[in-house]
Amino acid sequence: MQRRRFLQQTAAASTLVGLGGLGMGSCSALGRKHITILHTNDVHSHIDPFPSTHSLYANLGGVARRAALVDQIRNENTNTLLFDAGDIFQGTPYFNFYGGELEFKLMSKLNYDAATIGNHDFDNGVDGLLAQVPNGTFDLLSANYDFSNTVLDGFVKPYKTYVLDGIKIGVYGLGIALDGLVTKRLYKETVYHNPYEIALDQERRLKEEEQCDLIVCLSHLGYDYEDTQRPSDTQLAQRTYHTNLVIGGHTHTFLDRPDVHTNLNGNSVLVNQVGAFGLNLGRIDFYFDSDKNASGNGVSISV
Repeated sequence: MQRRRFLQQTAAASTLVGLGGLGMGSCSALGRKHITILHTNDVHSHIDPFPSTHSLYANLGGVARRAALVDQIRNENTNTLLFDAGDIFQGTPYFNFYGGELEFKLMSKLNYDAATIGNHDFDNGVDGLLAQVPNGTFDLLSANYDFSNTVLDGFVKPYKTYVLDGIKIGVYGLGIALDGLVTKRLYKETVYHNPYEIALDQERRLKEEEQCDLIVCLSHLGYDYEDTQRPSDTQLAQRTYHTNLVIGGHTHTFLDRPDVHTNLNGNSVLVNQVGAFGLNLGRIDFYFDSDKNASGNGVSISV
Protein backbone atom coordinates (compact mmCIF):
# COMPACT_ATOMS: atom_id res chain seq x y z
CA MET A 1 0.00 0.00 0.00
CA GLN A 2 1.14 3.55 -0.69
CA ARG A 3 0.77 4.49 2.99
CA ARG A 4 2.88 1.57 4.19
CA ARG A 5 5.50 2.25 1.53
CA PHE A 6 5.79 5.85 2.73
CA LEU A 7 6.24 4.85 6.33
CA GLN A 8 9.08 2.55 5.32
CA GLN A 9 11.11 4.84 3.12
CA THR A 10 12.14 8.41 2.39
CA ALA A 11 10.90 10.39 -0.63
CA ALA A 12 11.88 13.67 -2.30
CA ALA A 13 14.76 14.72 -0.04
CA SER A 14 15.74 18.35 -0.61
CA THR A 15 18.00 20.78 1.16
CA LEU A 16 16.39 23.96 2.46
CA VAL A 17 19.25 25.57 4.33
CA GLY A 18 22.76 24.18 4.34
CA LEU A 19 22.32 20.54 5.44
CA GLY A 20 23.30 18.98 2.13
CA GLY A 21 20.25 16.74 1.79
CA LEU A 22 20.53 14.43 4.80
CA GLY A 23 17.88 11.73 4.54
CA MET A 24 15.30 10.90 7.18
CA GLY A 25 17.21 7.90 8.48
CA SER A 26 20.54 9.69 8.87
CA CYS A 27 18.94 12.72 10.51
CA SER A 28 17.07 10.53 12.94
CA ALA A 29 20.19 8.59 13.81
CA LEU A 30 22.06 11.80 14.58
CA GLY A 31 19.33 12.94 16.93
CA ARG A 32 18.30 15.98 14.91
CA LYS A 33 15.20 17.87 15.95
CA HIS A 34 12.31 16.66 13.85
CA ILE A 35 9.17 18.61 12.89
CA THR A 36 6.38 17.01 10.84
CA ILE A 37 3.85 19.08 8.91
CA LEU A 38 0.68 17.38 7.66
CA HIS A 39 -1.71 19.09 5.27
CA THR A 40 -4.86 18.89 3.15
CA ASN A 41 -6.49 21.15 0.59
CA ASP A 42 -9.76 21.41 -1.34
CA VAL A 43 -11.51 18.76 0.74
CA HIS A 44 -14.83 20.24 -0.45
CA SER A 45 -17.06 18.76 2.26
CA HIS A 46 -16.08 15.17 1.49
CA ILE A 47 -16.75 13.52 4.83
CA ASP A 48 -17.28 9.92 3.69
CA PRO A 49 -15.05 7.71 1.53
CA PHE A 50 -15.93 7.49 -2.14
CA PRO A 51 -18.31 4.59 -2.86
CA SER A 52 -17.01 1.25 -4.09
CA THR A 53 -18.69 1.92 -7.45
CA HIS A 54 -16.81 5.15 -8.14
CA SER A 55 -14.89 4.93 -11.43
CA LEU A 56 -11.78 6.78 -10.20
CA TYR A 57 -11.66 6.85 -6.41
CA ALA A 58 -13.45 3.71 -5.22
CA ASN A 59 -13.26 3.33 -1.41
CA LEU A 60 -10.72 6.15 -1.09
CA GLY A 61 -10.75 9.15 1.24
CA GLY A 62 -12.97 9.88 4.20
CA VAL A 63 -12.40 11.81 7.42
CA ALA A 64 -12.26 8.69 9.60
CA ARG A 65 -9.35 7.25 7.62
CA ARG A 66 -7.56 10.58 7.62
CA ALA A 67 -8.00 10.80 11.39
CA ALA A 68 -6.47 7.35 11.87
CA LEU A 69 -3.51 8.25 9.67
CA VAL A 70 -2.96 11.58 11.43
CA ASP A 71 -3.06 9.84 14.83
CA GLN A 72 -0.53 7.25 13.63
CA ILE A 73 1.89 9.95 12.48
CA ARG A 74 1.43 11.99 15.66
CA ASN A 75 2.27 8.88 17.67
CA GLU A 76 5.51 8.61 15.69
CA ASN A 77 6.35 12.28 16.20
CA THR A 78 4.60 14.42 18.79
CA ASN A 79 6.08 17.54 17.16
CA THR A 80 3.49 17.56 14.39
CA LEU A 81 1.31 20.33 12.91
CA LEU A 82 -1.80 19.88 10.73
CA PHE A 83 -2.94 22.52 8.22
CA ASP A 84 -5.49 23.03 5.45
CA ALA A 85 -5.06 25.23 2.35
CA GLY A 86 -8.69 26.20 1.81
CA ASP A 87 -11.92 25.23 0.05
CA ILE A 88 -13.13 23.36 3.09
CA PHE A 89 -16.73 23.94 1.97
CA GLN A 90 -18.95 22.99 -1.00
CA GLY A 91 -19.11 19.70 -2.83
CA THR A 92 -21.46 17.30 -1.02
CA PRO A 93 -24.92 17.51 0.59
CA TYR A 94 -23.25 17.83 3.98
CA PHE A 95 -22.49 21.44 3.16
CA ASN A 96 -25.93 22.07 1.67
CA PHE A 97 -27.64 20.82 4.83
CA TYR A 98 -25.26 21.95 7.57
CA GLY A 99 -23.56 24.99 6.04
CA GLY A 100 -20.04 23.98 7.07
CA GLU A 101 -20.78 23.09 10.69
CA LEU A 102 -19.85 19.44 10.26
CA GLU A 103 -16.65 20.25 8.39
CA PHE A 104 -15.41 22.63 11.11
CA LYS A 105 -16.38 20.28 13.94
CA LEU A 106 -14.61 17.33 12.35
CA MET A 107 -11.49 19.38 11.62
CA SER A 108 -11.51 20.36 15.28
CA LYS A 109 -11.77 16.67 16.26
CA LEU A 110 -8.67 16.05 14.15
CA ASN A 111 -6.95 18.95 15.94
CA TYR A 112 -6.13 21.00 12.86
CA ASP A 113 -3.86 23.87 13.86
CA ALA A 114 -4.83 26.35 11.13
CA ALA A 115 -6.45 26.76 7.71
CA THR A 116 -6.47 29.45 5.08
CA ILE A 117 -9.61 30.60 3.28
CA GLY A 118 -10.49 29.39 -0.23
CA ASN A 119 -12.94 30.99 -2.64
CA HIS A 120 -15.60 28.32 -1.94
CA ASP A 121 -15.41 29.08 1.76
CA PHE A 122 -17.38 32.23 0.83
CA ASP A 123 -20.23 30.21 -0.70
CA ASN A 124 -22.53 31.09 2.20
CA GLY A 125 -21.08 34.58 2.37
CA VAL A 126 -18.94 36.19 5.05
CA ASP A 127 -21.88 35.78 7.42
CA GLY A 128 -22.04 32.04 6.74
CA LEU A 129 -18.31 31.66 7.33
CA LEU A 130 -18.52 33.65 10.55
CA ALA A 131 -21.37 31.42 11.75
CA GLN A 132 -19.02 28.43 11.64
CA VAL A 133 -16.09 30.07 13.43
CA PRO A 134 -17.35 28.95 16.90
CA ASN A 135 -17.32 25.35 15.64
CA GLY A 136 -13.61 25.50 14.86
CA THR A 137 -10.77 25.18 17.37
CA PHE A 138 -8.23 26.03 14.67
CA ASP A 139 -7.09 29.46 13.44
CA LEU A 140 -8.19 30.98 10.13
CA LEU A 141 -5.17 32.62 8.49
CA SER A 142 -5.28 35.08 5.61
CA ALA A 143 -2.85 37.97 5.22
CA ASN A 144 -4.00 39.39 1.89
CA TYR A 145 -7.75 39.49 2.57
CA ASP A 146 -8.66 42.64 4.50
CA PHE A 147 -11.85 41.94 6.44
CA SER A 148 -11.85 45.27 8.30
CA ASN A 149 -15.21 46.35 6.91
CA THR A 150 -16.92 42.96 7.25
CA VAL A 151 -18.32 40.83 10.06
CA LEU A 152 -15.14 38.71 9.91
CA ASP A 153 -13.03 41.58 11.24
CA GLY A 154 -11.01 40.25 14.16
CA PHE A 155 -11.77 36.58 13.43
CA VAL A 156 -9.05 35.99 10.82
CA LYS A 157 -5.32 36.38 11.55
CA PRO A 158 -2.58 37.14 9.01
CA TYR A 159 -0.20 34.66 10.62
CA LYS A 160 0.39 32.40 13.62
CA THR A 161 3.56 31.10 15.28
CA TYR A 162 4.13 27.74 16.94
CA VAL A 163 7.03 26.47 19.04
CA LEU A 164 7.74 22.73 18.95
CA ASP A 165 10.83 21.26 20.62
CA GLY A 166 12.47 24.70 20.66
CA ILE A 167 11.84 25.26 16.93
CA LYS A 168 9.72 28.32 16.09
CA ILE A 169 7.46 27.92 13.06
CA GLY A 170 5.69 30.87 11.45
CA VAL A 171 2.67 30.28 9.23
CA TYR A 172 0.85 32.85 7.09
CA GLY A 173 -2.11 32.55 4.71
CA LEU A 174 -2.79 33.85 1.20
CA GLY A 175 -6.01 33.79 -0.83
CA ILE A 176 -6.88 34.05 -4.50
CA ALA A 177 -8.48 37.13 -6.09
CA LEU A 178 -12.21 36.86 -5.43
CA ASP A 179 -13.50 39.07 -8.23
CA GLY A 180 -14.79 36.79 -10.97
CA LEU A 181 -14.77 33.71 -8.74
CA VAL A 182 -17.11 34.80 -5.96
CA THR A 183 -20.23 36.97 -6.21
CA LYS A 184 -19.66 40.38 -4.65
CA ARG A 185 -22.72 40.02 -2.40
CA LEU A 186 -21.00 37.04 -0.74
CA TYR A 187 -17.59 38.51 0.02
CA LYS A 188 -19.04 42.03 0.46
CA GLU A 189 -16.38 44.57 1.50
CA THR A 190 -13.51 42.09 1.70
CA VAL A 191 -10.47 43.75 0.10
CA TYR A 192 -7.95 41.65 -1.83
CA HIS A 193 -4.28 42.67 -1.75
CA ASN A 194 -1.44 41.55 -4.03
CA PRO A 195 -0.25 38.22 -2.56
CA TYR A 196 3.39 38.66 -3.55
CA GLU A 197 3.68 41.99 -1.77
CA ILE A 198 1.88 40.66 1.28
CA ALA A 199 4.05 37.52 1.33
CA LEU A 200 7.23 39.59 1.42
CA ASP A 201 5.86 41.61 4.31
CA GLN A 202 4.70 38.56 6.25
CA GLU A 203 7.84 36.51 5.82
CA ARG A 204 10.03 39.50 6.79
CA ARG A 205 7.99 39.95 9.96
CA LEU A 206 8.15 36.24 10.77
CA LYS A 207 11.89 36.04 10.11
CA GLU A 208 13.14 39.32 11.56
CA GLU A 209 10.62 40.23 14.24
CA GLU A 210 9.28 36.84 15.31
CA GLN A 211 12.65 35.11 14.81
CA CYS A 212 11.10 32.03 13.19
CA ASP A 213 13.28 29.07 12.26
CA LEU A 214 10.83 27.78 9.64
CA ILE A 215 8.29 29.75 7.59
CA VAL A 216 5.25 28.17 5.92
CA CYS A 217 2.69 29.71 3.59
CA LEU A 218 -0.83 28.28 3.38
CA SER A 219 -1.84 29.32 -0.13
CA HIS A 220 -5.08 29.14 -2.07
CA LEU A 221 -3.56 30.84 -5.12
CA GLY A 222 -3.25 27.73 -7.29
CA TYR A 223 -0.21 25.66 -8.16
CA ASP A 224 0.86 27.08 -11.54
CA TYR A 225 -0.61 28.79 -14.62
CA GLU A 226 0.44 29.34 -18.24
CA ASP A 227 -0.15 33.03 -17.59
CA THR A 228 2.85 33.81 -15.38
CA GLN A 229 1.30 37.15 -14.44
CA ARG A 230 -1.37 35.25 -12.52
CA PRO A 231 -0.23 34.68 -8.92
CA SER A 232 0.62 31.05 -8.21
CA ASP A 233 2.47 28.89 -5.70
CA THR A 234 5.43 28.24 -7.99
CA GLN A 235 5.87 31.96 -8.69
CA LEU A 236 5.46 32.76 -5.00
CA ALA A 237 8.26 30.37 -4.09
CA GLN A 238 10.59 32.09 -6.56
CA ARG A 239 9.64 35.64 -5.49
CA THR A 240 10.17 35.32 -1.74
CA TYR A 241 13.25 35.30 0.50
CA HIS A 242 12.46 33.39 3.68
CA THR A 243 9.47 31.11 3.00
CA ASN A 244 10.59 27.45 3.26
CA LEU A 245 7.36 25.65 2.36
CA VAL A 246 4.29 26.58 0.30
CA ILE A 247 1.25 24.38 0.99
CA GLY A 248 -1.11 24.99 -1.91
CA GLY A 249 -4.71 24.61 -2.96
CA HIS A 250 -7.33 25.70 -5.52
CA THR A 251 -6.09 23.94 -8.67
CA HIS A 252 -6.65 20.40 -7.31
CA THR A 253 -3.09 19.49 -8.32
CA PHE A 254 -2.07 15.96 -7.35
CA LEU A 255 1.66 15.97 -6.55
CA ASP A 256 3.29 12.71 -5.46
CA ARG A 257 5.92 14.72 -3.61
CA PRO A 258 6.82 18.38 -3.24
CA ASP A 259 8.39 20.33 -6.06
CA VAL A 260 11.58 22.24 -5.27
CA HIS A 261 12.04 25.85 -6.39
CA THR A 262 14.77 28.41 -5.78
CA ASN A 263 13.96 31.62 -3.92
CA LEU A 264 15.50 35.09 -4.17
CA ASN A 265 18.22 34.11 -1.69
CA GLY A 266 19.20 31.12 -3.79
CA ASN A 267 17.75 28.67 -1.26
CA SER A 268 15.34 25.81 -1.93
CA VAL A 269 11.60 26.09 -1.28
CA LEU A 270 9.25 23.12 -1.17
CA VAL A 271 5.86 23.49 -2.89
CA ASN A 272 3.24 20.83 -2.30
CA GLN A 273 -0.44 20.22 -3.06
CA VAL A 274 -2.37 16.98 -2.52
CA GLY A 275 -5.17 17.13 -5.06
CA ALA A 276 -8.69 17.37 -3.65
CA PHE A 277 -11.61 15.70 -1.85
CA GLY A 278 -9.55 14.37 1.07
CA LEU A 279 -8.03 11.62 -1.06
CA ASN A 280 -4.48 12.33 0.10
CA LEU A 281 -2.65 13.66 3.11
CA GLY A 282 0.53 15.63 2.61
CA ARG A 283 3.47 14.94 4.91
CA ILE A 284 6.60 17.09 5.09
CA ASP A 285 9.40 16.22 7.55
CA PHE A 286 11.94 18.84 8.54
CA TYR A 287 15.14 18.12 10.44
CA PHE A 288 17.18 20.76 12.26
CA ASP A 289 20.82 20.65 13.29
CA SER A 290 22.21 22.27 16.43
CA ASP A 291 22.28 25.66 14.65
CA LYS A 292 18.64 25.23 13.57
CA ASN A 293 19.54 24.84 9.91
CA ALA A 294 16.88 22.74 8.20
CA SER A 295 16.55 20.01 5.60
CA GLY A 296 13.19 18.72 4.48
CA ASN A 297 11.51 16.01 2.47
CA GLY A 298 7.96 14.96 1.86
CA VAL A 299 5.33 12.91 0.08
CA SER A 300 1.59 12.64 -0.49
CA ILE A 301 -0.04 9.66 1.22
CA SER A 302 -3.17 7.99 -0.09
CA VAL A 303 -5.95 8.00 2.50
